[in-house]
Amino acid sequence: MRYSDFDHRLAALGAQPVHRGRLMRVWLNGQALDTGTRRRRAEDFLPLALRNALPAVTAELDGLARIRSEHAGTDGSRLLVDLADGQMVESVLLPRDGLCVSTQVGCAVGCRFCMTGKSGLIRQVSSMEILAQVVLARRLRSVKKVVFMGMGEPAHNLENVLEAIDLLGTEGNIGHKNLVLSTVGDLRVFEALPQQRVKPALALSLHTTKHELREHLLPRAAKISPAELVELGEKYARDTGYPIQYQWTLLKGVNDGDDELDAVLHLLKGKYCVLNVIPFNSLEGDDYQRPDPERIREIVHYLHRRGLLTKVRNSAGQDVDGGCGQLRARAVGAEQIVILRRQRTPRREAA
Repeated sequence: MRYSDFDHRLAALGAQPVHRGRLMRVWLNGQALDTGTRRRRAEDFLPLALRNALPAVTAELDGLARIRSEHAGTDGSRLLVDLADGQMVESVLLPRDGLCVSTQVGCAVGCRFCMTGKSGLIRQVSSMEILAQVVLARRLRSVKKVVFMGMGEPAHNLENVLEAIDLLGTEGNIGHKNLVLSTVGDLRVFEALPQQRVKPALALSLHTTKHELREHLLPRAAKISPAELVELGEKYARDTGYPIQYQWTLLKGVNDGDDELDAVLHLLKGKYCVLNVIPFNSLEGDDYQRPDPERIREIVHYLHRRGLLTKVRNSAGQDVDGGCGQLRARAVGAEQIVILRRQRTPRREAA
């Protein structure tokens, strides 16, 4: 279900824009659709046909996504979420009322250090399925910040993602700078975001200053060099007034050397940004390792002393072996992922 499908469904029941906006607001807040206002009961202002259809509409919305399992960790709970067709995605309840949502089932970028990328892309997540993850979380606790950093590459599902961001920034009562879109970098993102009425903050996956190494680590990302990516990010940061968050997954012996530190200092000098270093979250059977704790501290101290704001951001769920994509991978099983990919309907050849 796309938001346009839901909106047309309500319009067919006689709902005017004011009624449709009201229902979207109460749903995004995790409340029942027949919730009234402080001064009026829902039955006093919703059309009769719409009131009679609310149980069926509620069932449709509840069927979009359900919590399959919850895995509590020291840095927040990771939710494994069932979608209506049996596919699964992950959401994470982050500290300070944050929520990380997924935008795709699987991912096509194939980052070598990411479990989600190992499954390939299964399908897109619709705008209403993205929003349903927020609704599920808000039924558990307050959500004041939403980051699009879960399973999937948002730039590859941009229409659904932008629709969800727009609704969260308008009807969902979330501040625009508290909506954060994470991407490996795609020209479509930088073309589309300035045109939106809700402009989210940006987190850009950098990971290295070396063009060839970045192409190796992110094999199917857009062919943008690190320098080009930073220039695009800097323009967006200055236009919106939100600093760019550059993401750097620390891989021992790969991108944690002094040469990389000096290069990133040069690359980000004078830029409106913060660098988030993310120690690698070990995957089963993977060759990569995270740097030793002492080396991580050295890196942060070295960059700080030279004027680059740097923060350590551990991947949520590490203490429950629930880093991005790991819960789903265990639930589905690697063999089942391969079967699902093979069963995707092939494109018809052009006549």
